[in-house]
Amino acid sequence: MARYSRERREAVVAKMLPPHNLSPQTVAEQEGIALGTLYKWRNEARAQGTCVPDADAGGPEGWSSRDKFAAVVETAAMNE
Repeated sequence: MARYSRERREAVVAKMLPPHNLSPQTVAEQEGIALGTLYKWRNEARAQGTCVPDADAGGPEGWSSRDKFAAVVETAAMNE
């Protein structure tokens, strides 16, 4: 079983976040990391409150209500 540093995990998860919104499958192919590992990391990021939409779902229309709410909370303090 491969071990990944915290920095590496964060960089890989960042590829699944906006603005990239890459699917776990695409990231798995690019990074050579097992798909199950990426799903686990994505779920852990969600559990920590990070908005990680499903890239496979085709934009915000396919986001879960939880992801939409997280996006609203993250951007609530922004102006303009």
